[in-house]
Amino acid sequence: MASGQQWVLVEMVQAFYEAPAYHLILEGILILWIIRLLFSKTYKLQERSDLTEKEKEELIEEWQPEPLVSPVSKDHPSLHYDVVTGPPSHKIIVNGKECINFASFNFLGLLDNERVKSKALTSLQKYGVGTCGPRGFYGTFDVHLELEERLAKFMRTEEAIIYSYGFATVASAIPAYSKRGDIIFVDEAACFSIQKGLQASRSFIKYFKHNDMEDLERLLKEQEVEDQKNPRKARVIRRFILAEGLYINTADICPLPELVKLKYKYKVRIFLEESMSFGVLGEHGRGVTEHFGVNIDDIDLISANMENALASIGGFCCGRSFVIDHQRLSGQGYCFSASLPPMLAAAAIEGLNIMEEDPGIFQVLREKCQLVHNALQGTPGLKVVGEAFAPALHLQLENSTGSRANDLKLLRTVVDYSLERQIALTLARYLDKEERFLPPPSIRVVVTVEQTQEEIQNAAKCIREAAVNLLM
Repeated sequence: MASGQQWVLVEMVQAFYEAPAYHLILEGILILWIIRLLFSKTYKLQERSDLTEKEKEELIEEWQPEPLVSPVSKDHPSLHYDVVTGPPSHKIIVNGKECINFASFNFLGLLDNERVKSKALTSLQKYGVGTCGPRGFYGTFDVHLELEERLAKFMRTEEAIIYSYGFATVASAIPAYSKRGDIIFVDEAACFSIQKGLQASRSFIKYFKHNDMEDLERLLKEQEVEDQKNPRKARVIRRFILAEGLYINTADICPLPELVKLKYKYKVRIFLEESMSFGVLGEHGRGVTEHFGVNIDDIDLISANMENALASIGGFCCGRSFVIDHQRLSGQGYCFSASLPPMLAAAAIEGLNIMEEDPGIFQVLREKCQLVHNALQGTPGLKVVGEAFAPALHLQLENSTGSRANDLKLLRTVVDYSLERQIALTLARYLDKEERFLPPPSIRVVVTVEQTQEEIQNAAKCIREAAVNLLM
């Protein structure tokens, strides 16, 4: 054993003598560098003199923290409210003045309906005010299950799921299915709740021009080429097209038949947000699928809120059972928010009863929309934006001042002028710094079945007078 160790030592010494000079120099430098690193200090303390107490106090007084948020002008419209007293039904009391309501999304007039209020009151007395728990933690009531069953039956889908907050519905549904690495093709005019869902999904987002099917197909073709270059990656990527039935920001309808063709041609899934079209479009109010006669099974997921046509609170998604059941495990708004108060679920059920009993109400709404659309045409300085059957139209300035703030002030004068004459309108509000594609300033004009022809003509006359006096 000892002789073996001696032999190794002899070989090391021999190798040392036979090594080239540059090799020995390099090894020596490396050894010295390692020794220096081991014994040298990593940093040197800066020599300084200690501050006196007075100097410390002066420095503290001089220091100014950065503001938590950027300063906002006290004249900002979001800081000034029009206060409502009483129900925002056909006639609404705004700032103490009774007006005809052209501002609330009470399309079918169910908000102050006696049958709906009676059912809600009965439910309130039975269940109490709220639920104080998510659906998975003693927050599932029998009335929730009944509402989900009724919505699925009404929409002619296998299953439905309800959320307690309309905004959170599509914002929770999108990230439940689309994850990091997946691809979503989205219309530029998508509403803010969709944008929040896209952010939460962390997917790769590709925007196409509003309702431009050629631009959408261009993006789909580009993605098809990328997929062919990397087929292994393509097999695990999910692809979605996301659109609204009626776009709230533009009052346009989506070209659903063309979207369905592209879905099958490029093998993508379609998500459809129908908050503005549910209870509005179609012979029975089932939305844009019924409007175009598209098989609802061609749509992978439909979402809508119950805060417009149904005049309740919350939202729902509907589709095939295996799709909906996944949200019960992954929908953030479903899993972590307190469930819908039973009285509001009961109100929504009664609203569905009325819609099913009187399908003629949808034809009445369409006629009122057409009447409002026609009455507002030719208003000086303003242009009407939206479909003739859309229940929430936009009035935009024909010629912008070049400043968004000034445009808003001008439009606000029209709203105030109308409010003084007992016509309640509202500006379309956006989070300017958060919107992906910020829509132009506009006045939103909302149509309901309760508005009479005389009231519509008076409102149009009032808006025209305001435009002539304030914009020309």
